[in-house]
Amino acid sequence: MAAIHNRSKPVKRFRSPIDRWLFRFSVYLVPVVVAMVSVVTLLIFPNQFTVAKRHPLHFQAISDRDASLDPAAALIRLNGTPQLVQYSTHLSEAPVWFRTTAPSLAANDATEVELPSRHAERVACWRASDLHSLGEASHAEGSRGDMRLVKAGFAVNLGRTLVPVELLCRATFSGPARLSIDAWRAADLHTSSADFHASAGMLEGGLLTLAVFVLITALINREWSYVMFAVWLVGNLRLCANTMGWDTQWLDRTIPYEWMPLVRKVTFGCYYPVTAALFRQLFRRELKQVGYWWLLRTGQYLGLVMLVLAFVLPYRHFIPVLWGIGSFGLSMLIFLLAVILMRTHSRVAMWYSASLGVVLFAMLSEVIGAAFGIKALADGVNAVTAALMSSMMAALAIAEQIRFERAHRRQAQVELRNTYDVTPIGLFTLRSDGSFVRANPALRTMLDLQGVGHAHRRWQDFFEFGAWAKLEAVAAERRDAEVEIRGVPGEGGTVNEARYYLVKAIRSNELIEGSLQDITERSHALEQLRFMSEHDPLTGSLNRRGVEKALNRHALGDVPGRLLSLAYVDLDRFKLVNDLFGHRAGDEVLKQVTQRIQAVVSSSEKVGRVGGDEFIIVFPDTSIELATGLCHAIIDAIRGAPYQVGNRAFKIEASIGLVEVTAGIRTHDAVSAADRACREAKAGRQDRMVIYGRDASVFRERAEELKLIETLGGDLEPLGLTLFMQPIMSLSAPGQSLDFEVLLRMRGPDGTLIPAPKIIQAAERSGNIAAIDRWVVTTTLEWLQRHRAELPQTRFVCVNLSGGSLNDEQFIEDVFAVLARFGPLVEMLCFEITEGVALHDLDNTRRFIARVHELGGKIALDDFGAGYTSFNYLKELSADALKIDGAFIKSMASHPANVAIVEAIVALARNLGMRSIAEWVEDYNTLAALAELGVDYVQGYVIAKPMPGERILGAHNAAAFIEDAQVRAFVGGNARRRGALDEDFGGFGSEFQRTGSDLH
Repeated sequence: MAAIHNRSKPVKRFRSPIDRWLFRFSVYLVPVVVAMVSVVTLLIFPNQFTVAKRHPLHFQAISDRDASLDPAAALIRLNGTPQLVQYSTHLSEAPVWFRTTAPSLAANDATEVELPSRHAERVACWRASDLHSLGEASHAEGSRGDMRLVKAGFAVNLGRTLVPVELLCRATFSGPARLSIDAWRAADLHTSSADFHASAGMLEGGLLTLAVFVLITALINREWSYVMFAVWLVGNLRLCANTMGWDTQWLDRTIPYEWMPLVRKVTFGCYYPVTAALFRQLFRRELKQVGYWWLLRTGQYLGLVMLVLAFVLPYRHFIPVLWGIGSFGLSMLIFLLAVILMRTHSRVAMWYSASLGVVLFAMLSEVIGAAFGIKALADGVNAVTAALMSSMMAALAIAEQIRFERAHRRQAQVELRNTYDVTPIGLFTLRSDGSFVRANPALRTMLDLQGVGHAHRRWQDFFEFGAWAKLEAVAAERRDAEVEIRGVPGEGGTVNEARYYLVKAIRSNELIEGSLQDITERSHALEQLRFMSEHDPLTGSLNRRGVEKALNRHALGDVPGRLLSLAYVDLDRFKLVNDLFGHRAGDEVLKQVTQRIQAVVSSSEKVGRVGGDEFIIVFPDTSIELATGLCHAIIDAIRGAPYQVGNRAFKIEASIGLVEVTAGIRTHDAVSAADRACREAKAGRQDRMVIYGRDASVFRERAEELKLIETLGGDLEPLGLTLFMQPIMSLSAPGQSLDFEVLLRMRGPDGTLIPAPKIIQAAERSGNIAAIDRWVVTTTLEWLQRHRAELPQTRFVCVNLSGGSLNDEQFIEDVFAVLARFGPLVEMLCFEITEGVALHDLDNTRRFIARVHELGGKIALDDFGAGYTSFNYLKELSADALKIDGAFIKSMASHPANVAIVEAIVALARNLGMRSIAEWVEDYNTLAALAELGVDYVQGYVIAKPMPGERILGAHNAAAFIEDAQVRAFVGGNARRRGALDEDFGGFGSEFQRTGSDLH
C-alpha cells in the first residue's frame, strides 16, 4: 500500500524543496500556461492565411464519350444545356467539356479560375469568343500557357479584365470526380494555396512525428499493438493526403504520377486490414465478452480480398469494391463498438469510437457522397482537423489502454505483495552463498528472524548439515520437486526439539526463490496415523493390516530351514460379558487380555487383534515346540486370575489354534489353517489348543487342491476332467450333417459336473490355461481317431482356444506338434478364437491361422460383434466362419435392432466367403427368424444341450436330437424350401482361402 501511495503523490518522493518546486513547475504550471495561451491564440488572433471568399461559378457541361469533339463542336453541343454548380463523372474517364463565364473581380488584380478537383488529370482551356487557346496542364506533363497546377487541381490566369470572360475547357478525370469551378483574385488564390501547403506540412509533420515516437516506444517495449498503431497513423496520414489532394508527395518528394493509381489502391487496401487488426488488438478482452467473432473474421477476410484486388483491378473498377467493402467494414466496426460500449462501458472503446467516427466520416465522406450524390457529405469536413482529431483520439484510446493495463498490473502487484505478506508458508529469496535477500513474515516467524536482520544470516545457520546441497539440487531440477529437511535444535525458535520442513525451490538467474513449510506437526501426525493404521486403537496391539504386514515381513517363501509359527486365539464366552455388562466392561477385559498375552511373549513376537475377541500371534524364528509352550502359558495367563472391572470379576477362557508354517505356504493359507485349528480347539478339546504341524492333513488337502490345477498341464488325463459335445445343425441340410462343439467339463468327488468357466478361471489364475487347452485338443483328436468310422456325417468339430494360449509360444509349438501327429483328422477341427483375442496381436493371429490352414484345419471367429468388431480386419484374417455373439441371438425377439445386426453379419459372412453360425438358439421363434435371415448353422438348446460323446455316436445327424415336434417339422420344411443342399462345411474352408488370397 505504501508503494501505491507514493505513486499517487509522486512529489513526496523528493526530499529537497527545490526538487519539489521544479517538479510542480514542470508537471503542472508549464502545461497549464501553454494550454491557456493556445486557447487565447485560437480565439483572439487572426489566421495568417485568412483570405476572401471564393466565388463559385455556374457552368454548362457535357461528356464526350467517344472523345470526338473539337472546341467548335463542343460549343455547339453546350448550347442549351442547363447551368450547374457541380458535375459528377460517375467514375467515367471520358473527356468532359464545360463552359463558364468568369467575372471581373478587381481592376487592380488578375482574375484566376480554379478547377479544384483532385481527380482531374488534364485540363485545356480556350476563350469561347474566338477559341483562342489559354494553355494546357496535366499532373504528368506539367503546364503551359496561362494554365498552372494549384493545390490539388488546376487554375487558368485570365489577367486583369474589366469585363467577364467566357471560357471553354476540356478535362479528363480518374476516380469519383466532381467538377466545380471557383473564381479567385490572384492574390487570394495564392494565399489559399499557401494555406493548403502549410496544412499539408503540419499534418504530415505532426502525424509522422507521432507515428515515429509510437513506433520507437513500441519497439523498445516489445508492444506490438503499438507498432500497429504507428502503422495505422501512417495510413491515416496517407488517406488524409488523398482527401486533400497532395498524396503525390511523400517526405517532401514527388511520387511519379503514373504510379499514383497503384499507390492509392494499395493505400486503401492496406488501411482496411490494419484498422481491423488494430481494432482486434485493442479490444481482445472486450470481444471475448461480447462475442461476434464470426463477424470480425468476415471483415478481416474481406480486407484481405480487397488488398489482393488492389493489385489486380484497374482503379476505376477498384473504387466500387472499396465502396462496398469499406461500407461493410464501417458498419461492422460501428456495430461492434456499440455492443462493446453497451456491455462493458469501456473508455478505450469510447475514445476509439470518437476517433473512428471522425476519420471515417472525413475520409469516406467523398466516396459515399460521390456514390449517392449527397453534396453535404461530398464537401465533408476540414481534412487536417479531422485527421489530427482522429489520430489524437486514437492515441487517447491507446493511452487509456496503457492506463488500464498499468492499473491492472499495479493491482496485481498489490495483491501479490499482500499474498506474500499474509501467506502462512514461508517464502524466501537466497543468494548463491545462502544469504537471505528477502523473507516474508511467515518465514521470519519460523526461523525467529524478527529481531535480527535476515540479510546477515545464511541458510546453513538454521538447518542440518547437507540441507544447502539438498536445496540446490531441488532448485536445479526445474520441476515440481520438493525435499524434506531438518532444522537445527536451538535455531528457528526451538530449544531442544528438532523441527522438520518441506522445501520447494527454483533458480531464478543468480538467486534461489523458494518456499518453506513447517511439517513437524504433520510428520508427528503421519507417524500417529501410520501407527493407527496398523494398530488396534483399543488394545494398542496390531490390527489385521499390521498382522498381515508382520506376516509378510517374516514370510518364509521357499527358503527351507527357517522357522515360523502362527497362533490364532479366540476368547470363550466373551460375548456373554458384552451382553450382560456392556461393551465398556468388554473393552476393559480385552485390554487386560492383551496385557497378559504381551507379558508372556517377547518383543520380537507380534500380537494382533483381528476380530472382536480374536487375536493372532506371530512367532518368528520359533519352532513349533517352543511356540506350543508359549501358547500353553498364554492360555494359563488368560484364564488364571479373574478380570477385575469395577466391582465385578470375570473368568475368561481361551482357545488357540497353532500352526507350523513351512516353506512354500502362503500367509493367507497359514492364517486360514490357524483359524480352522482354533475352531477345532473351541469345539471341545480339553487342553483348549489344536496344533497343526508340518504334516497336518489341512496342509495336505490344500496341497492336493493346488496339485489338481498343476496336474492340468500333465500328459495324462487330469482327474475328473471330461469332454461334452453340443450339436451344431445345418439349416440347409439338417439330416445330412452331424457337427458339434467340444465343451470342457469336470466331475467333482460326488460326481456332479463343474462348469468349464470355474476350471478355466482357476487355471488362468495359476497360469495353466495353456495346459488345459493342450489337453482338450489332444483328447478331442484321440476321441475322433477312435470313433472316426462312427461319424460319417461329421464335417467339422469346433474347439475353443483361450487368449492366454494363443499368446503362449510354447503352447503354439506343442499344439502344432499334436496336430502333425494326427494328420488327416486335423481337417475336421475348427478352432474358435474370439474377436478380442484375434485383434489383440493381429500378426500373431494371422500366422496361427495360416499354419492351421496349411494342415487343413479351419478357423471360426467366436462371439463376433461382442464389442471388438472391425470389418477392416476381416480381410486380414482368413477365417472360415463367423459365430455370431449369443447375446444378439438370445435377445432378437425383444430387441428388433438385433435382427438387423444379425442380418448384416450374415450378409457380411456370405460376401466374404464365410459361413455363419448362430449360438444360444433356445426357442422356435428365434430359429425361424435365423432361417429367414439365411444363417447357415445354429447351435443351442432348441437343438440339443451339451451331452457326453457316447450320445453323439448314437445319432446319424444333428436333427435327430430335436425333441420339440414344431421345431422338428420346421427344420424339415425349411430344408425342402431351400431346394438343394448347400456346399458342406468341409468345402467352404478351401473356398474362402481362395477368396482370401484374392483379397490380399
